[in-house]
Order: sequence, then C-alpha cells, then structure tokens
Amino acid sequence: MKVIGLLGGMSWESTAYYYQELNRGVRERLGGLRSAPCVVHSVDFAEIERMQADGDWVEAGKYLAQRAHQLELAGADCVLICTNTMHRVYDAVQEGLGIPVLHLADGTADALLRAGVGRVALLGTRYTMEQDFYRDRLTARGLDVLVPEPEERAGVHKIIYEELCLGQVLDSSRETYVRIIEALAARGAQAVIFGCTEIGLLLDEETSPLPVFDTTLIHVRSALDWALAP
Repeated sequence: MKVIGLLGGMSWESTAYYYQELNRGVRERLGGLRSAPCVVHSVDFAEIERMQADGDWVEAGKYLAQRAHQLELAGADCVLICTNTMHRVYDAVQEGLGIPVLHLADGTADALLRAGVGRVALLGTRYTMEQDFYRDRLTARGLDVLVPEPEERAGVHKIIYEELCLGQVLDSSRETYVRIIEALAARGAQAVIFGCTEIGLLLDEETSPLPVFDTTLIHVRSALDWALAP
C-alpha cells in the first residue's frame, strides 16, 4: 500500500477525522490488523486563517507547498490537503512536488455523477462558496452548482469559523443549516455538498433535508482507491 501524506491542521479536528477514516477504511478493505501508512504535517491554523482573511493566497500557497514538500521528503507517495478551502492553492502545492496531490473536488464530482445528481448545493466557507476555484472544478464536469444567498453564506461561514473550528456544535446552528439547505432544495438542488470538513460535525445524512455528499469521506475513499491500486 502506498503512503498517504496528510497536510492538515485546518482544523486539527478535521485532520483527526481524516486519519480515523483512512484507518477504518483500510481495516474494512483489507481486514485483520491492517492500517493506513500515513505521514502527517499539521500546521498552525491561526497562520492559515490570517492569510485567508488578508486575501494573501500567494503566501498561503508558498506556506503549504513547503509543508507538502516535507511530506514528500518523509516518504509520502501522495498528498491530501485536508481542507476544502485551501484547495484554493492546489496548483501552487502541486507545482513543487514530484508526487500527486489528490484533488478533493475530483472525487466529489465523480460521486455526484455516479449518483445521477445534476444540480447540487454547495456549503462551505465563504471562500469556497464565492470564489471559482472549487465550483469551476465541478461545473467543468457538467454539474450545476447552487450556493446560498449572500446573507445565508455569511451565516454558514460564521458558524464554521466561530463554532465548528473551535469544536462547538450548537442546536441553533444546526437549525440554521437545515433552513438554508431547505431553501436550496426549493431552488432545485438534488443533493448537498458538505464543502467544509467541519460541517459533518453538525449535520449528517439523517438530519440533512437533502442527500449528503461529505467531501472528507469522499476524499478518503478516493485516496484509498489510489493507494491500494496495483
């Protein structure tokens, strides 16, 4: 099995979820005492959040590219950027490496198309919902991507950074997300992408008004498919 490099810490809770699900996936697929060969570089999220807020994506790209290179030197055969938002700098990270960076949105598009979904709602940080780096990757595959209205986007973003990234899960926030998803369903969305690794802390398949495509789990499965391939 190939070694998976995890570029994490954005937030550390979601990185722990990646590590957990990778190992669960290997045990389910291979059985016995098998687990996932991984190397992890976990950054200080406060540094990343500052660059995001300042719009300094060039510096953020350099910062993560350096950490990804350290994963390669540590023996990783591929890299997973363990966050949706920081795929904003995917090209900068991939450019300096001799190993592949497995793009989270590619596996998500594959899963949506296999399920017959054509129009999908996207929830995430305001960077993910409003900038084109993520949506364009999906629309290039023929998907119609809907995002919440501006005021709703602000609410989704605030809950992620002020609650979920701090490990707080409030019933009132869950109700807010449910209302927003219901509004997107009324606009024709057939499913919802949890385009932030923390959203799964708040909602799941049972509590969401629409079928859920959890990008963390999809990313993990795609990585395992790659790592276990002959």
